[in-house]
Amino acid sequence: MGIGLLLALAVGLSTAGACYGIALYRREAKLPSDLAVALEVGATRTTVVGSAVDRLGMRYAPLVLRLMGPGRVAKVRRRIDLAGNPGGLTVDRYAARRAVYGVLGFGGALVMAVRGEFLLAALLVVFGLFWIEVGIWAAVRERKDAIERTLPDFLDVLAVVVSAGLSFRQALDRVADKYEGPWADELRITLRQMDMGVSRRQAFEELRKRNDSEQVAQFVTALQQGEELGSPIVETLIAIAHDMRRTDAQNARRRAARAVPKATLVITTFMVPGTMMLLVAAFFIGSGTDFGSVTGD
Repeated sequence: MGIGLLLALAVGLSTAGACYGIALYRREAKLPSDLAVALEVGATRTTVVGSAVDRLGMRYAPLVLRLMGPGRVAKVRRRIDLAGNPGGLTVDRYAARRAVYGVLGFGGALVMAVRGEFLLAALLVVFGLFWIEVGIWAAVRERKDAIERTLPDFLDVLAVVVSAGLSFRQALDRVADKYEGPWADELRITLRQMDMGVSRRQAFEELRKRNDSEQVAQFVTALQQGEELGSPIVETLIAIAHDMRRTDAQNARRRAARAVPKATLVITTFMVPGTMMLLVAAFFIGSGTDFGSVTGD
């Protein structure tokens, strides 16, 4: 009875974690009103959302962080920033979840190993080690895709607003207010940094560092080069948007080319044999053959 309860608890937590990981990057991001907090990248892009797992593991978070070491903590902070701090995730909350999931995973694995269920034990170890990473990985990927989908259209609108007579700074502020999502949040952080005295070049460099996206890097590089060379900002924005759409089209063609062999493999491995079996079975059933005489029964 106790083992069954432990397994049910582990499965329930896994299911809850899956739902939470899927919902991490679908939460609406909001910026805090405090300008000083806006410069702290780890706490700017989402509303802090508490959970029972966080509260349970927070007392063990310092121990987990010490065991991870400064280098590992820096890498984790970088990945959390790339994910956009989903659900208010911070390094401390990450450590708290690692502690709780680790205890559940390794405790359940020990019980399963004693019972001889080594496959379940291995799965529980994987759960304890990597479950929190699944949510971060999903959030990073979704955030990057959302930014790259939004950026070309954003640049087109920004070029129109700049051509209407507003300065680049005013146009950026105006258009960012009309957009929602991760890209608008990143721009608001950049604008607040500029309001607090950070140079435009440095603010956009920070924008590049916070986002692991080739299109964001391309946007920042082209913007800085255009500023240095004195190119008209409208022409620069239109050229960037055009290049991004052309890159997206090329990537879509490459993905389609890679999908064809995979689809062919699935068809030849599963669909063709399955179809042949159905045809042969239908042929024998429709022929009225007495299988009892064939088998001698």
